[in-house]
Amino acid sequence: MIRVAFVIPTLDQSGAERQLTLLATGLPRDRYIVKVFALNRGGHYADQLRNHGIEVEVLEKRFRFDLLTWIRLRRGLAEFCPDFVQSYLFAANAYVRLPAVCPPRARVIVCERCVDSWKSAWQLKIDRWMLGRTWAMTANSRGVADFYMSIGVPVNFITVIPNGMPRPKQPVDPAAERQKARQTLGLRSDDRVVGFVGRLARQKRLQDLIWSFQLLRQTITNGKLVLIGDGPERVALEELAINLDCRHLIHFAGHRSDAYQLAAAFDVFVLPSEFEGMSNSLMEAMSLRLPVVASDIAPNQELIQHETTGLLYPVGKSADLTMAMKRLFDDMNLAEKLADAGQQKITESHCVEHMVARHCQLYESGII
Repeated sequence: MIRVAFVIPTLDQSGAERQLTLLATGLPRDRYIVKVFALNRGGHYADQLRNHGIEVEVLEKRFRFDLLTWIRLRRGLAEFCPDFVQSYLFAANAYVRLPAVCPPRARVIVCERCVDSWKSAWQLKIDRWMLGRTWAMTANSRGVADFYMSIGVPVNFITVIPNGMPRPKQPVDPAAERQKARQTLGLRSDDRVVGFVGRLARQKRLQDLIWSFQLLRQTITNGKLVLIGDGPERVALEELAINLDCRHLIHFAGHRSDAYQLAAAFDVFVLPSEFEGMSNSLMEAMSLRLPVVASDIAPNQELIQHETTGLLYPVGKSADLTMAMKRLFDDMNLAEKLADAGQQKITESHCVEHMVARHCQLYESGII
């Protein structure tokens, strides 16, 4: 049996947490024993993990560096005796590589989920300094791998394993799902809806989307914009919408546990980010057979072939984004063609089974 300990800051309802849960619950039970450590708190995915019979230990971290958390993590890993310790996100990636935290026999795998251009010089220095305590790094896109190679991570350390997306458990009636989602959001059946799902953070460049929507609504009837998610930019975005006199046409839905189901209400999904890893929300939109428009950053290009599985536009160019959205509203044949091809790409190339199998290959390569 191969013993794998996963370490992550929280188990909130977010992208990295979801991918950890899909992997932990997808590993074959006859070959793997799994335990999950959450540094700060549990959350939405802690319940899912426990429902699958996976032990979750919450360490209740209080400060940026919490000596008590270091002790608890060290003790918990020593008791579990893992073959691999796999961490997600900067705080967990740092904690597992602190001196004497992991048992000597454990191989440490750090998972990088984004092109982390936000990191300061000291954080990048820590990443490089801790390479000596790292057995492998996984990146969820080629763009993320290229970023970390550019700051000095050797290519032989990095394995690219794209995010996985669950296959639908049973066939659904798209028209019924759309109607239900629109009723929940207070939308009419004839509204023409542009949607976004994710954190309302600066990197997402949602001000570009609001500007673009303001231009779009001058050329289409019954235009609505739905933003599902919350974050530090919400107040500023609402103020921008008020100043542009389109606040009454924008629905700020806030954080929703049923975000995936509500996205069925959209006619077009937009991701205007200036940097990403491999966007879970973009993959979910494609799996829902929604036509998508996204900024032309490298990770998005790995999912979207322009005019084949979606439309790309130059990041930060609101007028280009408006024209891309208008193309999809004006040309239903194009919208349906892109939606079909996007859904097929996710189903064939980004299923959970592929993601789990790639991790199993990585683990097996490290067993002596």
